[in-house]
Amino acid sequence: MQPGPQQAGRANKCVWCGTVVEAGQASCPSCGAAMGVAEEESESGWVQLPARKDMAKLKLGNSSCQIEGVYVPVADMNLAAGDSVYFAHHVLLWKDPQVNISTMSLKGAWKRMFAGLPLIMTQATGPGHVAFSMDDPGEVIPVPLHPGQEIDVREHILLTATSNVAYDWFQTNIWFRTRNGKDTETHYPMGMYMDRFRAEQTPGLVLLHAGGNVFVRDLKPGQTMLVKPSALVFKSPTVQMQLHFEHPGLAFSMWAPWGNRYLWLRVHGPGRIGVQSVFRPVEGEQANVVQWSNATVTRW
Repeated sequence: MQPGPQQAGRANKCVWCGTVVEAGQASCPSCGAAMGVAEEESESGWVQLPARKDMAKLKLGNSSCQIEGVYVPVADMNLAAGDSVYFAHHVLLWKDPQVNISTMSLKGAWKRMFAGLPLIMTQATGPGHVAFSMDDPGEVIPVPLHPGQEIDVREHILLTATSNVAYDWFQTNIWFRTRNGKDTETHYPMGMYMDRFRAEQTPGLVLLHAGGNVFVRDLKPGQTMLVKPSALVFKSPTVQMQLHFEHPGLAFSMWAPWGNRYLWLRVHGPGRIGVQSVFRPVEGEQANVVQWSNATVTRW
């Protein structure tokens, strides 16, 4: 997931996924990013997701994936015999009749059941074409993983992944509680859990779908950023997270239910993060907060 130098001898190195690409190729065969296009960084340090042409084609061993459309994009997989991908059942758009659809059990079934996570994924096995869509405007993010690489992804962002990529989950530990009279409610502004995907012995591919546009930043060691919790798409496992509260200094108490209070996710480098331009307001942000996970505070 870390960018590399632009050139290595006669070959180029993809700034997005690090794949070495033969000179003269217009796009990276692993992630579809356009080659030879200068990466433009904003004054604030963000880089837009690398441009990909409509109908960009990715190579997946004997299989391939074509990303079709730019408004509500579709991932069109051409699976070789025996190759498979897994996905949540609701993203399946169409398939060839010979593509076999089955269920894929996930490890830790009892823990997943008590956590309210799905116990199974759906799996498609080739040969043939099968296509996936989130049915929502945004961008498809191809994340090639080399053996030993892993990525943390916010819940409900996964579009599909090759079956040689291991899927796990962990608790975010990002929460706060509000009180209204005698009633208390626990809020998880970025979800109770995050997904973790890891390539084991062979390279794999994870396809994510984010709302709106996607922006990427590589955080240096010790560098922090404040982002809206529901805007986070993915992060490197080395990136740490905690809550952050901001409150105008004129308010009598930062936990008072009146006035403006801003609730953020503080991320700590080193590592790469991706954010989407579409995000939801934080439920309970202006309510009476009585307890919270590890957090930092700023008063204006």
